[in-house]
Amino acid sequence: GGAADALRAGLPFTLTRGQGQVLGDVSADIARDRPMNRLLQGEVGSGKTVVALLAMLQAHDNGRQSALLAPTEVLAAQHARTITAQLADAGVDVGVTLLTGSMTANAKRKAMLDIVTGESGIVVGTHALLSEGVEFFDLGLVVIDEQHRFGVRQRDRLRDRAREGFTPHVLVMTATPIPRTLAMTVFGDLDVSALTEIPAERAEITTVVVPGAQKPHWEERAWERIREEVEAGNRAFIVSPRILGEGESVEDNFDLARRKLPGVAVGFVHGQMSSEEKTAAMADFAEGRTDVLVATTVVEVGVNIPEATVMMIRRAESYGVSQLHQLRGRVGRGDRPGLCFLCTDTAPGTPERERLEAIAATNDGFVLADIDVRVRKHGDVLGEDQSGLSGGLGLLDLGNDREIIERARRDAAILAAEDPDLARALTRDITEEEAGYLDRA
Repeated sequence: GGAADALRAGLPFTLTRGQGQVLGDVSADIARDRPMNRLLQGEVGSGKTVVALLAMLQAHDNGRQSALLAPTEVLAAQHARTITAQLADAGVDVGVTLLTGSMTANAKRKAMLDIVTGESGIVVGTHALLSEGVEFFDLGLVVIDEQHRFGVRQRDRLRDRAREGFTPHVLVMTATPIPRTLAMTVFGDLDVSALTEIPAERAEITTVVVPGAQKPHWEERAWERIREEVEAGNRAFIVSPRILGEGESVEDNFDLARRKLPGVAVGFVHGQMSSEEKTAAMADFAEGRTDVLVATTVVEVGVNIPEATVMMIRRAESYGVSQLHQLRGRVGRGDRPGLCFLCTDTAPGTPERERLEAIAATNDGFVLADIDVRVRKHGDVLGEDQSGLSGGLGLLDLGNDREIIERARRDAAILAAEDPDLARALTRDITEEEAGYLDRA
């Protein structure tokens, strides 16, 4: 057995049945001649990272490097720490290197040397991995965390860093469950695996809509609950929709939290702080020097603090469905139950309020994904814009046209297999740019 077997034997927990199945799929993909193209979607806290690590160790056992691309420096640094600790605990000797844009020139040079010489078996980084001058010794697997933050072209830019004539395997991960129709349309080039099981040790999250305008005493009670959690030794997030400006900014809510929670240590973090300031603020919260952290959505992805049990999201109607689901996944990550307050001044019966009520009614991200696909746009399929679709799907409605999409996908596969000349004739008007995307996929 190699590094992958050694880690699996040394894990302090048992993998869920779903994790075992996905690992089986990934192992079979990696063993084949053609490169793996797999999307792994899993609930917040379903254990995607350990699956990715075991896949990276399988690549290492085959003599190749892996790169893990994360959307933020906070998440990249956390991944590097977690992976290094898990390998050390299991006695597995594989070099892990972190590369981010804010590192000093000397630290970057050292990291890039470790990557190009093969000293580093696992490389973790942000967009810095896509920079000019970053060369790999022998890249065999690309893992992309929170793939909705990256476009197809960015995925390909990293993939192109492999040795001449070799195409690395790709595993893209998301904690934003994707409806089947959207997965088939946007990720038609990928095999899809889903982790729907939450590990037994994860606690349940309760979500409550707090209508401040109609029931101000509910909001007062929410603040009391935050104090009770802190007094019990737990920690809390207060999420603000903006950094600066009038109303519900980080600054406003930092002052509000200090007024509502006298004697409680309150900190703050947002995207305009320097990397060092963000790291220090997160470390203070993680280590208990601050009990309450006022933040923007910089904490939406990947932040893992088991002592955090309660979150208050201010002006909750200003966030998307999947964003709210991601945010509340930051609490209840240990064995203590989580509590999430969705504060809103929306009126009962409005679409915004009904959306919040739907989120509060379920922790099932796949149910929420079907709600989400009806209320927002779906990301530019071929480009780096993931925020919304500028007419790219024409008359297709991803929320309601599931049967048509499934039928079209089946028919296209049959046509390509049985009459390739006709398939080619039907696709002659595809532009060079679109053809390039399809070739890369």
